[in-house]
Amino acid sequence: MPAATPYPARLEVDYPEKLDRFTTFFRVIWIIPIAVILGLLAGSEWFWIAPALMIVFRLRYPRWWFDFIRELARFGARVGAYLFLLTDRYPSTTDEQSVHVEIDYPDVERDLNRWLPLVKWLLALPHYLVLTVLWLVAAFVWVIAWFAILFTGRYPRGLFDFVVGVGRWTLRVEAYAFLLVTDRYPPFSLR
Repeated sequence: MPAATPYPARLEVDYPEKLDRFTTFFRVIWIIPIAVILGLLAGSEWFWIAPALMIVFRLRYPRWWFDFIRELARFGARVGAYLFLLTDRYPSTTDEQSVHVEIDYPDVERDLNRWLPLVKWLLALPHYLVLTVLWLVAAFVWVIAWFAILFTGRYPRGLFDFVVGVGRWTLRVEAYAFLLVTDRYPPFSLR
């Protein structure tokens, strides 16, 4: 039986053997400058509307636009991993670090339906509902992990895998509904 084709958006985070207790304690404060930068970069809805318009009217997804959106998603994943204590390394604006995000460039004419970008955001509604609950649980897990790291210097592996799984699921929904790189409906899965 052939292996399943991987989803066009993938996230992996290297598990840290030891985390710094000091940086963990002050993480909420130290994230502020890089979170402001991310907010300024990702704060425009045009990043998501423009590809939809290009696909609908021109059946094109310019490579330069895709590259920018992909790098912005990678940067956002690094900031998120730092905030959720998955890594001690301050998020780089250029280096991959321990957060690995892969998003496949679509062949628009072959792989994408021209009219689906108009409704994908609506079709993903069940995912938004489930992800809202999962992110609330992840916030609770973050607090538990924060204390665990302060006392042991380690992120409990099960909690780590859960938070990465929620991030992975979120990336797949973003790739489907907003990045518009696939018409394949995202699976309801943390893996």
